[in-house]
Amino acid sequence: MTGRTDGSATGPRLRLNPIACDAHGLCADLLPEMITLDEWGYPIVDARPVPEHLLAHARRAVGACPTLALALAGRAAPSGVGGAARAQPVRQGGRPS
Repeated sequence: MTGRTDGSATGPRLRLNPIACDAHGLCADLLPEMITLDEWGYPIVDARPVPEHLLAHARRAVGACPTLALALAGRAAPSGVGGAARAQPVRQGGRPS
């Protein structure tokens, strides 16, 4: 453990698959605080963890990506904090896993 207490190393981060990205730019429209576009319209993603107050916007940007090139990776805030709760996978028999 590094002993960091400033919170800078925790929380989900945006990840971009540059191969899948077609430069639609929706992500930058929905989350300009963390995503800018280069001269060809491809996203430049902030590598820092997504702040709690922007998690809902980050999830919206991820969900809006038509090529599924954008993802949230890492430790997310608990359900109901900072945005919509994530769906739970359902095992056979109808019970959440």
